[in-house]
This record gives sequence, structure tokens and C-alpha cells, in this order.
Amino acid sequence: MDYAQPKLEFIPPQFNLLVTKIVHYSLRFIVRFRVNSSLMAGVTEIETENVETLVKLYSQFQAKKIRLIIAVRHSELEDPFLTLYLISRIVPRKARQMGLNLQGTVHSHFVYDRGIALWGGKWLGWLFSKMGGIPVRRGKSRDLKAMRILREISSDGKFPLGLAPEGGINGYGELVSALEPGTAQLGFWCAEDLQKADRQEEVYILPLGIQYTYLNPSWDIIDNLLSQLEAKSGLKSDLQKSNFQEIEKFYYQRLLNLSEHLLEKMEDFYTRFYHCKLAKPNLEETVIPNQILIARLHVLLDNALKVAEEYFAIKSRGTLIERCRTIEEAGWNYIYREDISDFKSISEVERNLANWVAREAKMRMQHMSLVEHFVHVTGNYILEKPSFDRFAETTLILSSFISKLEGEKAPYRPQLAKRKAKLTVAEPISVTQRLPAYQESRRAAKQAAIDLTEDIKAALKNTIS
Repeated sequence: MDYAQPKLEFIPPQFNLLVTKIVHYSLRFIVRFRVNSSLMAGVTEIETENVETLVKLYSQFQAKKIRLIIAVRHSELEDPFLTLYLISRIVPRKARQMGLNLQGTVHSHFVYDRGIALWGGKWLGWLFSKMGGIPVRRGKSRDLKAMRILREISSDGKFPLGLAPEGGINGYGELVSALEPGTAQLGFWCAEDLQKADRQEEVYILPLGIQYTYLNPSWDIIDNLLSQLEAKSGLKSDLQKSNFQEIEKFYYQRLLNLSEHLLEKMEDFYTRFYHCKLAKPNLEETVIPNQILIARLHVLLDNALKVAEEYFAIKSRGTLIERCRTIEEAGWNYIYREDISDFKSISEVERNLANWVAREAKMRMQHMSLVEHFVHVTGNYILEKPSFDRFAETTLILSSFISKLEGEKAPYRPQLAKRKAKLTVAEPISVTQRLPAYQESRRAAKQAAIDLTEDIKAALKNTIS
């Protein structure tokens, strides 16, 4: 992104059975022999629950009795990897145990962020295409080509369609973010298309939860990582473990101190160099320290986005996440130039100016990246349940932020300890049964989509143990 690029082209899905089978086989090899620890991200155990439901749905799908959309909980980068392993390896195995004969390759189409093929490289876009993936530009209000293909695949695709309704990762194993409305809308479109074609398949959305827990956790790991982060941020901690009756309170105070220290640094950064006037939060006197911190953080995030929005001349509309998506799309438009049909035909001066704009856009998008790191922080996550897992997740979010400041293309995330991944299949939600209410009126359609989205979210929450 340091140089201006041609128009960002859509990567059409071109499913290739051979490529897909090679990936499926590689997954079995990786999981069985624990190779490529960075891909496994420390996951050494995989537990599943209620896979029988997914097997039955695949059997009904292959018998052309249903259409299926799988809504996957998305908290970590490893989620797609484990979802694919579940579908390609565990489901066929369970089907054989149940006496069901699933035909051919068990697979799913899937939705991915178009930006992954930019940061991961062209080869990743090629691979996803050959595996039946559909790229979506998250900040584009009308990504018509992607929407058209998604609608076609939901009703006519060879495989079920998998997607992450949260739209991105939040880093928290026990917190489901707000869901984007696209999953519910896609389900209703599919049901309507089948109805118009006089087809009898029932449309289901199946929530799939993924949760990670640490095996044999040691607080020394948290201690070491916090010490590294304190040193990098210039914070000298004088807290003594012996002064705290509970070890959780000791580490919570260290996290709180580090968070406040980093927040002060960022507040000073935006005040001095971007001339932001950070208004003091209007809070009651009884508010506890972590709530004050969160209120200050929200003010900072709002101003960070405004810095980017002012440069791109876009208005501050919607939630913080929606504003991030708008900034991302604006930045891409400055880097991937639709107004330059042939870069070879422009002068050297024009090309250098285009590169200048691209570099500036990339830097302005860093403000959006800052917000994405902390937009899901609540301030109560650890207090509600001061477990090792929650401490680890929160500390890793701070670690990822600091590594981003250090210039990491993909923020480094240390592996603290071996982990177990639990994949829980929820009960399917029938979209077809809700279609009459959706079709009553425009207002009813909007409410039906909201209700379905909330039911998907509730189902994902129930998969958390």
C-alpha cells in the first residue's frame, strides 16, 4: 500500500476440487502431527459438541431438502482454520459413525474480507478463490458483485455457505460482538428466491460457536508478558505481589496501570500532533477507575477516527465499527485508483503524486487500525470473571497494539500456553418459517431481520461455557 495501485478487482470464486482436497488433507496432517505451530496457534486439543446436528443438516442439504448458512463465532484468527477442519474431517467421521453416507467432498463456500488477500498476498486470494471463497469489501455500502454471487450461492451453491456475522475478530473468547445484519438478510433473500422458483427446500441458519481455553495455565506467563509490555511502554511498576491477598487483584492492577499509562501516551499524541481537544467524560463521582478509563478511551477512539475522517472528507456516521469500515473503503479508493485506467500512460510526475496520496492514505488508515484494537473493550470483562483466560486475552490485545506501533504488518501475538478449542454446534434456526412475517411490509421486513439477528447472537452466546 506504499504505492498507488490499479483498481481493486473482484476475485470471483472458481472452485477447484483438487486444490480443496489438498488443503483438506493438509489440515489432517497439521492437526494430527502438530506441525506449523503458528497456524495452530498453540491449539493442541479440539473438542466438539452436538456435531450430530451438523451431520444431519449436511445430509439433508445433499438430499436437496434444505439450504444452509453457517454463522460462525469469530473471536480469533484461527477460527476459519478450525471451522474448515470441523467440516472437512470431523463431520465425515461422525457421519460414518451415525451410519450416514455423505456424498463426495464435504466442504462449504465461505465469505472473507477482501483485505485479507491484500495483506496476505495474491496467492491467498487465489487459494480462497479455488476453495469457493467469496470476497466482500466491508466498507462498501453496495458491493453489488459480491452480494449477487452470495445470493446465488446461498440458493444454488454446491455447498452450504459459511460466514462470520460479527464481521471481524474481537479477541475475546467469552464476548460476542454486535452482529452485522447481512447474515439475516441473506437468509431471507435465499428463502424468497426459493419461493419464487417454487422450490420446497427449507432455509436454515446454523450458529457455530468456537471458544479457546488455556491448558495448564501459569500466572508466570502473564507476569512475563506484562513485564515486557511495561518495559516497552516505559512504565516502571512498583507493585509487589506480596501486598495483594489475591493474585488476580495483583495482575488486574498491573493491567489497569499499564492501560492508563498507554492511554495517557495516546491522549498526549493526539493532543500535541493532531491538535485534538479531548473532552473530559461527564461522569458521576461514584464511578470506579476502570469506568473512567473506558470513558476516556471512547473519547480517544472517537477523535482518532475524526483525524482520518477529516482527511478523507467523510462525515462521522454510525457506530465506531461502521466508521472504521467507511474509512477503510475511503483509504482503498485513494490507493487502488479507479480513475487511472492505465498507469503506464500517465507521466512520472502524476505517478509520484499518486504514490504520495497512497502513502498518506495508508498512514491515515492507521488511526482506524488503532480503533479496531480497542473498540470491543468494555472495562468489565475481567471484573465479571477474573479467570486466567480473560487476563490472557486482554493482555494479548495490549501486546498486539504495541507491536502494531512497532510497525508489524500483522501484529505479533505470542503463544502463552497450549490451548483447547471447543466447537459447539447450536440448534438451527429456520428462516423459511419467518418468511411470512418478513414479507408483510417494509417495516416488518426490517424488524424480522433485527429479530433474526438477535436470535443468532443469543444462540452464539449460549455456546460459551
